[in-house]
Amino acid sequence: MTAPTSAPLHARPVSALRAALDAGEVSARSLAEHYLARIATSTLNAFVDVRPESTLEQARAADERLARGERAPLLGIPVAHKDIFVTRGWRSTAGSRMLADYVSPFDATVVERLAAAGAVCLGKTNCDEFAMGSSNEHSHFGPTRNPWDPAAIPGGSSGGSAAAVAGGLAPIATGTDTGGSVRQPAAMCGVTGIKPTYGRVSRFGMIAFASSLDQGGAFGGSAADCAALLSAMAGFDARDATSLERPAEDYVAGMAAPPVPAGRGEATTASRPLAGLRVGVPKEYFGEGLAPDVEHAVRAGLATLESLGAALVDVSLPRTRLAIPAYYVIAPAEASSNLSRFDGVRYGHRAKDPTDLKDLYRRTRAEGFGEEVRRRIMVGTYVLSHGYYDAYYLQAQKLRRLIADDFAAAFSTVDVIAGPVAPTVAWDLGDHSSDPVRDYLADVYTLGASLAGLPGLSMPAGFGAKDRPVGLQLIADRFGESRLLAVADRFQQATDWHLRRPAA
Repeated sequence: MTAPTSAPLHARPVSALRAALDAGEVSARSLAEHYLARIATSTLNAFVDVRPESTLEQARAADERLARGERAPLLGIPVAHKDIFVTRGWRSTAGSRMLADYVSPFDATVVERLAAAGAVCLGKTNCDEFAMGSSNEHSHFGPTRNPWDPAAIPGGSSGGSAAAVAGGLAPIATGTDTGGSVRQPAAMCGVTGIKPTYGRVSRFGMIAFASSLDQGGAFGGSAADCAALLSAMAGFDARDATSLERPAEDYVAGMAAPPVPAGRGEATTASRPLAGLRVGVPKEYFGEGLAPDVEHAVRAGLATLESLGAALVDVSLPRTRLAIPAYYVIAPAEASSNLSRFDGVRYGHRAKDPTDLKDLYRRTRAEGFGEEVRRRIMVGTYVLSHGYYDAYYLQAQKLRRLIADDFAAAFSTVDVIAGPVAPTVAWDLGDHSSDPVRDYLADVYTLGASLAGLPGLSMPAGFGAKDRPVGLQLIADRFGESRLLAVADRFQQATDWHLRRPAA
């Protein structure tokens, strides 16, 4: 199902905005002004830096290209960037006091590629500090609020981007996913979000949290919107040592192809577009800890996939629960290493009037980093210290390999894996403030794919307690982004969950 073309601009999908721009019904400038006006009156705290003059200058350039007859999928389309991607001329803060006034002299590859595609930057979105969090409450600039219920978190760490799309402040937005930070906020804000295979999107200019896990991702109102954004973002980058040398893909075109392996089973039809697709349902995703309201919505989503022709197959991912301890050893260890550069000497926050170099380091880091970041640095430093590296970090890496093997075994019998994104709907702001482990446990269904470097997608699948959104997660084998997007698109053609927007 698609939104009607008579809908307000901020309620239209990218394809409808594209058509309006190409037909001259709206200009890139007027479209940008529409979104800037909404951002100016928003109370969601989704943006941390908005520069209308820069945005309108980009819109003017897009209008000139359109006037010359140029046509491109994102030309003139507004986009918001998670404030983890450095952006020339804009503040690039990572949600931290440490970088609160830092203005980047260069663009991240993701920003650079979207600018070249003609997308118009609306601003930088709020996020958990250095992308460390599952609620967007750990930002130096205050929490972002969920558009469906301002009393609720939007999910994290890319909560600002998810809230911006859900709240009609941007049609598409970039995010990053280290352990679920695209999929979880997408689920909790009722939008579509995709994390591609590790290495598909360049990490050059992405402020690092955990280098072996961080991956850029895309938010949109639908799978089709995400496909358009990801097509422009992804691709090999020689400046990133972790970038994969694979041909660029047109995910929009790939999404149109049947998501079923050639030669399998019955032919797809209009009423059964997923005929022959095998969807794995891990028993570990439906046990203790999964809230009944979330399970009900997810089960209904699985039933919809089945009604579209897919076969549901029981699979096992036996080390699902062990993904939490493995991740919360590996990620903090890498964070401890990456964040050691913030010492008050080169750039960023600097403590005033230090007595000596040691005092400068100590007070700069104590003042510049928030509580959650300090907690993870301490954990990471401990597990990397002499006498503990083998006992903790090395063992976690071995477990990571076993988790990847579990997925490989499952994908020998199924095409995609489906299940919940998070155990509950979005919780209220402050609910987990005294118990950070509860935040960590909320990542139980997303961490495995991140540790294995696999692509994952969240799409709206219903509502749970307090009428808060529930997401259905799809996971594919490496380089299976087109299949994920195609399955999600077929699901969204048969349902209207992705079309529903907060009343406000």
